[in-house]
Amino acid sequence: MNRAAHRAIVRSGGRVRVEYRPTPRPVAGELLVAPQTAGLCGTDLQMLRGLRDDPAPVIGHEGSAVVLAAGPGVDPGLAPGTRVVINPTHPSDPSFLLGHHVDGLLQERALIPATAVDGGLVTPLPEHLAAGDLAALLEPLATVCYALSVLAAERPRTLLVVGDGTVGHLAVRAATRRLGPAVRTVHVHHTEAGLRWSRDQSHRADTLLTAEDLAAGRNGREPLREALGEGPLGVVLATPRDATLTCLEQVLRAAPRDLAVDLLGGLPADATTPLLPGVALAAVRAANCGGRPDPPHSVALTATTGARVRLFGHRGVADRHLRTAAAELGAAPDRYRDLVTHVTGIDQAARIMRHLAAGRDRTWEGRRLVKLAVRLAPPTAPDLEN
Repeated sequence: MNRAAHRAIVRSGGRVRVEYRPTPRPVAGELLVAPQTAGLCGTDLQMLRGLRDDPAPVIGHEGSAVVLAAGPGVDPGLAPGTRVVINPTHPSDPSFLLGHHVDGLLQERALIPATAVDGGLVTPLPEHLAAGDLAALLEPLATVCYALSVLAAERPRTLLVVGDGTVGHLAVRAATRRLGPAVRTVHVHHTEAGLRWSRDQSHRADTLLTAEDLAAGRNGREPLREALGEGPLGVVLATPRDATLTCLEQVLRAAPRDLAVDLLGGLPADATTPLLPGVALAAVRAANCGGRPDPPHSVALTATTGARVRLFGHRGVADRHLRTAAAELGAAPDRYRDLVTHVTGIDQAARIMRHLAAGRDRTWEGRRLVKLAVRLAPPTAPDLEN
């Protein structure tokens, strides 16, 4: 019997279902891995909802895996049995974007091509972390560690985080550990439901606001301006692609003093704002890719509001950011554990993904979904019979 097949969550024609797919054999330079825990992120939701045209039928770029087989020429440090995290963004090869251009981790077996292996995108992990559900937070926390490392140079007195997805929550949780215990945190939520969830958590921001509070002059008040206080301001825009530009403009209007802004959220290719004349915002964000260059590129300019702005952004991270995130999760797991709100197997995950694809309701089984961690295949040898 040919058992060279594995289960995968496949999206096709607007449908999401579990299917069997052929299990490939790795050739020179390639790795075959068994994903252990995979997370679902905001860009995954955009693909499920048809808002992005990324071609990979199997999505998922967050999580950990175990090496099952290595093709000839692979570094012995990536021998079978090694627990790893795969960096989804190649800094110089745009053909590799895990879970977007090539099949991702929401399957029991995944082939990692030679360009990613040779590019150093497969990083060994401590076993205690790679085996746990917290591995679903590794890649998004790495993006946060990257952002905060840049903002730290500005010595912000206040960190403003816009967006209540996983990355937004991670930025709030990591702020005092990466920027110092004196930093104040202000967290803007998309919805009242998100705000209510944050209120119930131990590791919430100092000030919680909603998207309505971004608008200056609401009900005769300026809630965001009042919340920001005095001193240098750092901003993380952890926003969906269709919201980043509006949120940037609202922040600039509410914070006329000096500020540093990370365009972590996506942007349309032609995004511009009259508040920053002549600045191609998407180009600023794309100037840093996969952790390169180091130090990262940023632009210093003056907004029409009079504020001096340091603006930067980034696509992807470097392996050093993944290692930093792994160390952070290992050092303070309880600070992040409650963000993994749902843990399921592959069949239940497919049902949740169908629910999320159908609308913007983030509730499953009566609880708000922040991070879904999907438990996949056990780390056993692959079946590759002829």
